[in-house]
Amino acid sequence: MSDRDGSHRTGDGVGAGEPTTDATPLEELEAARERFDRVQQRIEDRGADTVETAADAYRSATKLLEDYVDRATGTGRENFKAYVELEGQFATLVENLPDDLERRDAFEDALDAIDKRRLSESDFERARDALEPAAAFADLLDEREAAREDLAAARKDAAKRRREIDDEIASKERLLELGDADLDAPVERLREPIETYNEAVREAFAQYRQEASVREVFALLERSRLYPFVGYDQPPEDLREYVDTSADGEYAIPELLEYADYSRSKLEHYVADADRLKRRVATQRTFLDGIDAEPLTVDWPPGPAGVLRRRTREYRPFVERVGGEDAVAALRDVRALLNDPDIDYERLQTAAQAVAQLTPEQRERLADGRVAAELEALREEKRALEAALEVDDPV
Repeated sequence: MSDRDGSHRTGDGVGAGEPTTDATPLEELEAARERFDRVQQRIEDRGADTVETAADAYRSATKLLEDYVDRATGTGRENFKAYVELEGQFATLVENLPDDLERRDAFEDALDAIDKRRLSESDFERARDALEPAAAFADLLDEREAAREDLAAARKDAAKRRREIDDEIASKERLLELGDADLDAPVERLREPIETYNEAVREAFAQYRQEASVREVFALLERSRLYPFVGYDQPPEDLREYVDTSADGEYAIPELLEYADYSRSKLEHYVADADRLKRRVATQRTFLDGIDAEPLTVDWPPGPAGVLRRRTREYRPFVERVGGEDAVAALRDVRALLNDPDIDYERLQTAAQAVAQLTPEQRERLADGRVAAELEALREEKRALEAALEVDDPV
């Protein structure tokens, strides 16, 4: 009997054409396309119209048997009525089949098995057995559909791998760029202005925290929403509402945090609403402690010229707000690095990145050519994937 449990037979041997667990997405895609092509060819060899017609007839016939097996067995009037319906529908199905349809005799034999005035379950079993030679047509279509689904999944995995390769190629290219860097370049010409600025803005912000009201600080944080390179977190809504509506919002952050440690009886002498301050401030100590100058500092090593130019431009109004002329001047010196004719910013920036980022293992792989070979392999894999993905999906 045919295996009708939902599994799909390839007809080419167990596991034929199956990808191994170590197969690449490209290999899986090629194997999936080969499986689909094989089953499609088997269908075409037997005649696509023949396979479709016979498979539809087989499915219709088995459904009729399933629908009537309980209703048409027995001796009652309703059982006899169901039997008449079954025989009529089954006979019509067989009569409408092409005379030269392959395996037409299977349907005729099944009709003969139920052509009697009283049916039992064994008669239905004989009819199903008689239909079994036609099951191969339905199996072929099921197998093709499974192969089609496998191919679609393989294409999806291959497309995902192609996107991953783009990231890997960019990483290898950057590694090669760092490998070409002049590791003896005078990177301190970048480091010194950046360190001077970072120290100045940290000192300025520390003083600003001591003097500015928490309401003013929150206004600064709110303004940072418009500046992508100024990465301040926004205050929780309940804390913001408290600072905006309470007279306590005029205190500086250190004062509010100090008051939050007072007892309620002592606190009543200093703030408008002791209970409210306890609920809003004491529970948000971590957030308030975390408001500092770090979102206004420049990382080391610094980013590419375009990034540093945008960053310093966005920092400017905040540095003017929280710091004195020293901090603004130090920021101006950092920005000047980008236009100084005596400084090759890109060369020094790449060198700084290389010194900071390249591990000994990476330097070894760069020196012996492995990174370059890996990059070429990635590019070749990408070309092969793109070529495989250009093949149209089966309809």
